Amino acid sequence: MDLSAQLALTIFMGLFLVGVALALSRMEDWRSYTPLTSGGTAVSDETGYISEEKPSGLIRWLTTVDHKDIGMLYGAFSLIAFMWAGLAAFLLRAELMTPEMDLLAGFGGENLYNALMTSHGTTMLFLFATPIIAALGNYFIPLLIGADDMAFPRINAIAFWLLPPGALLIWGGFFLDTATGGAIQASQTSWTMYTPLSAQQVNPGVDLFLLGLHLTGVSTTMGAINFIATIFTERSRDVTWASLDIFSWTILTQSGLVLFAFPLLGSALIMLLLDRNFGSTFFAANGGGSLLWQHLFWFFGHPEVYIIVLPPMGIVSLVIPKFAGRKLFGFKFIVYSTLAIGVLSFGVWAHHMFATGIDPRIRLSFMAVSLAIAIPSAVKTFNWITTMWDGNLRLTAPMLFCIGFVSNFIIGGVTGVFLAAIPVDLILTDTYYVIGHFHYIVMGAIAFAGFAALYYWYPIFTGRMYQRTLARWHFWFWMLGSNITFFAMLLLGYEGMPRRYATYALPDGAPFSLLVENLHQIATFGAFLMAIGTVIWLWNFVVSWYEGPEVGEDPWNFREYGMTSPEFEWHARRLQTTATDGGDDETTTDNERTTEPETN
Repeated sequence: MDLSAQLALTIFMGLFLVGVALALSRMEDWRSYTPLTSGGTAVSDETGYISEEKPSGLIRWLTTVDHKDIGMLYGAFSLIAFMWAGLAAFLLRAELMTPEMDLLAGFGGENLYNALMTSHGTTMLFLFATPIIAALGNYFIPLLIGADDMAFPRINAIAFWLLPPGALLIWGGFFLDTATGGAIQASQTSWTMYTPLSAQQVNPGVDLFLLGLHLTGVSTTMGAINFIATIFTERSRDVTWASLDIFSWTILTQSGLVLFAFPLLGSALIMLLLDRNFGSTFFAANGGGSLLWQHLFWFFGHPEVYIIVLPPMGIVSLVIPKFAGRKLFGFKFIVYSTLAIGVLSFGVWAHHMFATGIDPRIRLSFMAVSLAIAIPSAVKTFNWITTMWDGNLRLTAPMLFCIGFVSNFIIGGVTGVFLAAIPVDLILTDTYYVIGHFHYIVMGAIAFAGFAALYYWYPIFTGRMYQRTLARWHFWFWMLGSNITFFAMLLLGYEGMPRRYATYALPDGAPFSLLVENLHQIATFGAFLMAIGTVIWLWNFVVSWYEGPEVGEDPWNFREYGMTSPEFEWHARRLQTTATDGGDDETTTDNERTTEPETN
């Protein structure tokens, strides 16, 4: 595609975004929405508007502003993104089983490998990890704090509906490659988009990729503003700062990080788009250079790690006490450590740049802060362990995944401490050791906490209980698979295997190390176990949604253990309202429902 076509495409997308902004600015009464009452009719005091029953079918999901519906939409979107990114990762691992380019050779070879690698990282971070947290936060934050809905329901809906077009732009190159005869291809910049590579690639698919990322950033920022406003202004009178639950604390801290981090990413993306299409020199050698991009990106990029790990920490802090039969040990210290991580996370970004030649004095200060941020993380870990210590543990699926989170988080944290030390980092940087460490945190910890939350709140989502045996199979496949895969990556890093390499063959076709080939095969075997576990999880959730036993008002027997929770109290009130809403259901009681709580 020539320069004029690229320029036309950029102008078109710019006009489209301006049109979206103008359409949003014309909307009125952003906070006029009033949730439906149990009878299905609500009257807004602000506008006098009468809302009848929700529309059914597709129209309901396209027009809803109910926080629970939007949470479900976020969840469905995250699931699609998870499947896309997981498939890309599985193809990468399958290709790396052999030292030469074999599996993908007939489908684009190294170019497809680089595109899959870029799509995998971007999708997991921006289209899965962040939206799945938004799904849980949207559904449960109002229930936990006693609010009717989010502070700005329509902004909440808009924040979600910016994600699908953003995803289509990010993935667009895969669909347009054949249609355009190769003129537009999938981005091959890696998720870090380092310049000068990202600035000099002539592929217009990179522009689509950057615009899609910008949309997802706007979406996340709007959602963060909404969470902050909701937690500050919509709490019920009996929910004080001292009694605010730990999950809401982590969402609040995460939202504060988003407000400072994501706008910077958006600014950097715009600068990169200007360099690519209008001849500016923000990241050119005679301008700010490639180091400027790294500073801007990692000032966002490392807080992003905590943006996606703090809410999972909140989930673990919420779930472990429920199945340990005791209150969370050191609640205030966990809150303070959460706030400390939020502050310190903006002082560690340059530890990603130790090998770039920056001033040694600056490197030393960033090393100190990078080591210091391990302290509040360790505080949380010891508090989780102490909460379980001598408790009345019930090894339900949510509890198993929380224990798996703690185990994997310890490994991921300890390996991260080594990378925070300058001499060690200079040896291991850009090797598979970094990949192993990062994936221990993102998949070994964050994904485990996400599964714990989904299993924990599944009775509220569906009114049914999942198959507990399949849930345990899911846990063990993931626990074994994740440790096999990511520990093999750590060893690959010690062996000197560079990351982002599609092949590792010598000129005669042999691997440059037989151990490297064996470790890649072991890592792929672990990924295969995780894929089996994912299929089991999907099957379990879908089938149980339609056929699982109905749950009662207290599906986890929390009342017996004195561990009630606001969202499950809301669930009980919902069932009571349903059972007394007229007709034959008025005689239904909790004892007549199939509860079957999960036990040891």
